[in-house]
Parts: sequence; C-alpha cells; structure tokens
Amino acid sequence: MRPESKYAVKACWQFLAGLGDRLRETGGCELSKIDLKVEYKPLYSASAKEFTLVEVPPLQYLMFDGKGDPNTAPEYAQAIEALYSLSYTLKFMSKRAFDRDYVVGPLEGLWWARDMNSFVTREKSKWSWTMMILQPDWIEKGHLCAALSEVVMKKGLPGLEKVRLERLEEGLCAQILHVGPYDDEGPVLKRLHEEWLPANGLKETGKHHEIYLSDPRKAEPAKLRTILRQPIRRI
Repeated sequence: MRPESKYAVKACWQFLAGLGDRLRETGGCELSKIDLKVEYKPLYSASAKEFTLVEVPPLQYLMFDGKGDPNTAPEYAQAIEALYSLSYTLKFMSKRAFDRDYVVGPLEGLWWARDMNSFVTREKSKWSWTMMILQPDWIEKGHLCAALSEVVMKKGLPGLEKVRLERLEEGLCAQILHVGPYDDEGPVLKRLHEEWLPANGLKETGKHHEIYLSDPRKAEPAKLRTILRQPIRRI
C-alpha cells in the first residue's frame, strides 16, 4: 500500500481523477467545505461541569500506534507529523479529484496501559497510545495509497509506513470537557472510574479517548480544552 515511484503516483492520481469524473457525471457537484466537528457536534462538544452520555457511531481515522511518554518519545513526534501530513494531503486530493473540501479534524488519541492507574499517577513511560485524526467517509484506502506516495516523495518522513486507515466502533460513551493542563486530568479520570461510573451502573469497556480541541503550541496550559471520553456498557 505504499508505491513510491513517480509512476505509482501518476497512476494513483489517474485513479482519483477517474473517480472524480464519475462522481460529477452522477450528480456529485461541488460542495461547500465540510467541518466534521459540526457534522458530529455532540461528539466534539461536551460539558465541563458534568459527565454526559453520547452514542458514538462507527467513524474512520488515520491511526498511528506507539508507546511511551508523549513528551519525550521520538515515535510520538513522528506520529503527529505523519498524521497531519497525510491528512492535509488527503484533503487537497479530495478537493482536486472530487470537488469535496473539508476541515482537517483535531488530533485525537486512544490511551491504555497494563495498569490503568498509571493515568491517575501520570506514569507516562508505561502508556501505550494510538494517535489519530478523523477522516470523511468517502476517503478510502486507495486514497491513502496515493497520499502516502506523495508525502514519501516530497518529505520522506519517518514512520509513514505505520499509518493506517481504520474504522473505530465505540458505541455508548461517557465524556466530559477538561479545561486545563493535561497533567491535571488525573483527578477527573479517578472521579469517572471510581465514583460516576459505579454510581450510574456503568463499566468501562474500551480505551480511554482524548480529543484535543486546543493547540498546545498556542494556548496557555490553563486554557487547554480536551474532551475526555470513555467507552462504557451498562451493568
């Protein structure tokens, strides 16, 4: 899924152009820019005062798996650069081939560890993660093939081969908006798992999910906005 020659890139572009022609022939006219955060507003907005329940439909993401402290692990930096480079390349391909433009979504992450208490104690070296960015439903693996080829030729970034397009099914989830430094999430997560879930007859079933609504390079730590989400089931 990673053709790297100029001939492979040309073939992928021809494939995309052909799909775009067929889309227009069947009535797929130019659309305004789509913002998936607006399309899925209940999933990308949350109360900062209380936990709420949301039903999350199957959604597809570009994903990159890794381990270790996100502040120091080289793999984490590779993941962010690879995901954003491919996401923007796919966006421009979609606009050119399909006349379908969209806003690149925020960075998101799935987090887990053998001892989940390490998230409360913030022992980051024990963490495993999947960083990801939401993609529109019309983006397919063939499009990722073309995007990989282009980014490899232009930038040659490390870790590109680790990126995959995958559908995530979370179903019923509890979520809350955390405002403040990432390292202050511990008490919120402890309250969720030790108090709120048991009190409401609920149990966690999947990986802890975070959605980063603020750019940490620009926002002050006290103003960082992060949605904390936990897939759950009723007991």
